[in-house]
Amino acid sequence: MITVPVKTSAPYDVHIGSGILQKAGELIRPVLRGRAALITDSTVDSLYGDIVRQSLADSGFDAVSYVFPAGEEHKNLSEYAGILSFLAENAVTRGDFLIALGGGVSGDMTGFAAATYLRGIPFVQIPTTFLAAADASVGGKTAVDLAAGKNLVGAFHQPSLVICDTDTFSTLTPAAFADGMTETIKHGLICDRAFFDFLASGDRRGEINEIVRKDVEIKSSFVAADEFDRGRRQMLNFGHTIGHAVEVNSEFSVSHGRAVAIGMCAAAKAAHAFGLCGEDLSVPIREALSRYGIDSACPFSAASLTEAALRDKKRFGETINIIYLKTIGEAAVHPLPVRQLEAFLRAGCES
Repeated sequence: MITVPVKTSAPYDVHIGSGILQKAGELIRPVLRGRAALITDSTVDSLYGDIVRQSLADSGFDAVSYVFPAGEEHKNLSEYAGILSFLAENAVTRGDFLIALGGGVSGDMTGFAAATYLRGIPFVQIPTTFLAAADASVGGKTAVDLAAGKNLVGAFHQPSLVICDTDTFSTLTPAAFADGMTETIKHGLICDRAFFDFLASGDRRGEINEIVRKDVEIKSSFVAADEFDRGRRQMLNFGHTIGHAVEVNSEFSVSHGRAVAIGMCAAAKAAHAFGLCGEDLSVPIREALSRYGIDSACPFSAASLTEAALRDKKRFGETINIIYLKTIGEAAVHPLPVRQLEAFLRAGCES
């Protein structure tokens, strides 16, 4: 088992390994006490819910479970309110804790419930997708979506522990696995040229434990330096402003990973067109993504993306922060006037 410490204001460990889901209770016991409230979706519950509940029971934890329908469309205020009501009805207290079992939807929504129920209680992340392991389970960003856009209601709330059993990735579809590879490639693009070259030079699926370790090390370095996303951590948003607009325009039929892939290529191409970067880095990015079967072609017009992007959290008055690459391995932020956003997106998304 690999353990990566995350050095935030409330430090915690990320455990990564094969077959550690059965040890969830054993790993939680040194960190937390009280009752556990397991929050998961219907698909993940059928695969792993009983394993986690048995592990908790074996370690002496009482547990209750809340299962919601699978899908990004359920990451909303109504389902969030359902979780809060469930916690209150089951008399969950500040001496208890939540467990987010599943992908980014479960992690984000459970984390937000933990951040706000009784003004904050502990929670554990148990990601079961490559995407959640590489990204959402680390860093303490929690949220739900509104009809107007992704993650518009949320809070910063760090988990007390992250348990990542990479064996759970075996049940992912190729497209779902590719979503995690998109965020992994992003990590190399923004700060580690050698890691990007490693991923781009061959199919690395067989080295998943070490890849997840690298993902967590990179993300945690940004989070530790800028826990509340006011500076350096914003580099992690490379591809996300455009990506979130793609998701909204598709009514979430385009997955997060593919949307971010589209966003990264578009941002790189537009940065070159706007003179922010000396070469069109969308070319090597596209090639690396295609190695893992990731389609980065943009299906929406600049006009439709602009409307959604202007509601993004990274807008500040009359500017919106665009993350771009100076070169592979180095990202930067460009405060773009909103009046230029459609032209920027046209340069990136339309040939």
